[in-house]
Amino acid sequence: MSTTQQLNLTKGTEAKSPGRWLALAVLVLAVLLVAVDATVLGLATPSLSEDLKPSGTQLLWIGDIYSFVIAGLLVSMGSLGDRIGRKKLLLIGATAFGAVSVLNAYATSPEMMIVARALLGVAGATLMPSTLALIRNIFHDPKERSLAIGIWGATASAGAAIGPVIGGALLQHFYWGSVFLINLPVMAVLVLVGIKLLPESKNPVAGPWDLISVGLSLVGVIGVVYAIKEVASHGLTWEVVAAAAIGAATLYAFVRRQHTLASPLLDMRLFKHRGFSGAVLADLLTVFGLSGLVFFLSQFLQLVQGREPLEAGLAELPAAIGAVVTGLIAGRYARRFSVRAVVAGGLGAIGLALAVITLVHKETGYPLLGAALLVVGLGAGFSFTVTADVILSSVPKEQAGSASAVSETAYELGAALGIALLGSIVTGVYQGFATPAGVPADAAAAAHESLGGAVEATAGLAPDAATALVSAAQVAFVDGLRIAAGVGAAVLLATAVAAWFLLKGQKLEDGVEH
Repeated sequence: MSTTQQLNLTKGTEAKSPGRWLALAVLVLAVLLVAVDATVLGLATPSLSEDLKPSGTQLLWIGDIYSFVIAGLLVSMGSLGDRIGRKKLLLIGATAFGAVSVLNAYATSPEMMIVARALLGVAGATLMPSTLALIRNIFHDPKERSLAIGIWGATASAGAAIGPVIGGALLQHFYWGSVFLINLPVMAVLVLVGIKLLPESKNPVAGPWDLISVGLSLVGVIGVVYAIKEVASHGLTWEVVAAAAIGAATLYAFVRRQHTLASPLLDMRLFKHRGFSGAVLADLLTVFGLSGLVFFLSQFLQLVQGREPLEAGLAELPAAIGAVVTGLIAGRYARRFSVRAVVAGGLGAIGLALAVITLVHKETGYPLLGAALLVVGLGAGFSFTVTADVILSSVPKEQAGSASAVSETAYELGAALGIALLGSIVTGVYQGFATPAGVPADAAAAAHESLGGAVEATAGLAPDAATALVSAAQVAFVDGLRIAAGVGAAVLLATAVAAWFLLKGQKLEDGVEH
């Protein structure tokens, strides 16, 4: 037998080792937890609002600061994993994630809750790029890697959708902090099992970690997203203009700096590849539609239709089911048909489902909502899984952490933008409702902060005034939800068209890597 044959046989044996699937199970556990934490707070919002009494703006920050910080740090953490080792970073991050979850669970004020959620985002940023980069290094057969990424992607999409189910189950029996305490046993299992099963991998020639670039990426992303959130809620003010200008200038400085560094945090040359850039854009907007819809339907189902937390969580389960089903078969369909057909089709499906949501009203039956959620999940599973595979397959293994971070940045930024931009539309429309006659000024002010605030403000009011106030607030919230869904539908359908052209000729790999 020749040396080449022996080498190929050795690599093939390594690729078929059963340990790789056990390692994948550990990585999926980390992904699931981070994805769940992005949406689990949705159902806890009413009880959290009652306990901490945040303003409408504080409530939005509690909901989206986690994703903002993750988005701002993912590129930096992906690059750090390439340098110090992805396994090491994953285990450190998992330990920190569990510890900070306790701080979230026992927050005593809106300000403390926002800080705790931000710290949880710092820990979460270490987990996601590490998981995808490790998959790139564990699975050498491209078809097996597509399946592994499909499982990973399905878990990420499903995690966002089953967050409300887990939250609902916990909130039926425990206080709102329990949605964070559940992280502790899961992270303990991840660390203990991961130490044994996960292989270490890193870029042997990655160079130093540039702290200036880390700061620039964090400030730039948060500045831009904050500006988007604020302009949708309060219009164009000098604070919004300043935040947008600082964020854009900082991101420009980040890009310029990457071009001058011998060992950049992010190799900007990757974006010159049309398929890579198209996949990143599709990634971002897939999650934009999914997270925005799930977050606000949670409030619609509870505060408008009066469902219990667990019932509302279970009502959103079709999105998780759809994402899992298509995530597992997305790679096969992309090879059989084409990458652009699967991705554009997935984006188009999400856009059409969001368009259906523009028809909802307070009495809308569940079949329509359930069908829309199922279609969103099906589209997200197809699009997100294939784009992640395209991104990861387009770089050498040594740069897997940085490429994974790009994919995850798109994911988390999409989640943040979905909640911030669509949420700000909902909030802006909601706050414009007319106060019914007979409602005191202090109750009216509380009601205009949020729908949860309107429900709480009815305490002590005359029955007729209370009913009129809640009814007006619910109508305004549904109006905002419909407009936000329409905006989301337009964005997703336009992106489907763009993806069809940007991903032309893009293919997934076949065969075993040698």
